[in-house]
Amino acid sequence: QVQLVESGGGLVQAGASLRLSCAASGGTSSRYAMGWFRQGPGKEREFVSAITWGSGSTYYADSVKGRFTISRDKAKNTVYLQMNSLKPEDTAVYYCAAQGIYRGSYYLGANYPYWGQGTQVTVSS
Repeated sequence: QVQLVESGGGLVQAGASLRLSCAASGGTSSRYAMGWFRQGPGKEREFVSAITWGSGSTYYADSVKGRFTISRDKAKNTVYLQMNSLKPEDTAVYYCAAQGIYRGSYYLGANYPYWGQGTQVTVSS
């Protein structure tokens, strides 16, 4: 069982920054990629960003490209999402997800078998 715990969410004003963390645990887990998804009020879950564990290749949704940066710390089994220039439309519950092996497109939530509980990000105008 892979366990993912997100932290770092909060209430900020437009233009501010937040740094989300996702700590992974589970002694028998393997890892191919980790990603961030979000779900705003009344909206479907959408892809935000992903990173491969081995090479560190990164992927971003067009809506966050240039503002958000995903990174990983292998020693700490942790992935981060640095969010700059936050906008009200970034308001959502942010979820961390992981693939033990490659299962398909990084952009599709159904390809991630492991999920955290989410952390709320609220951006006021």
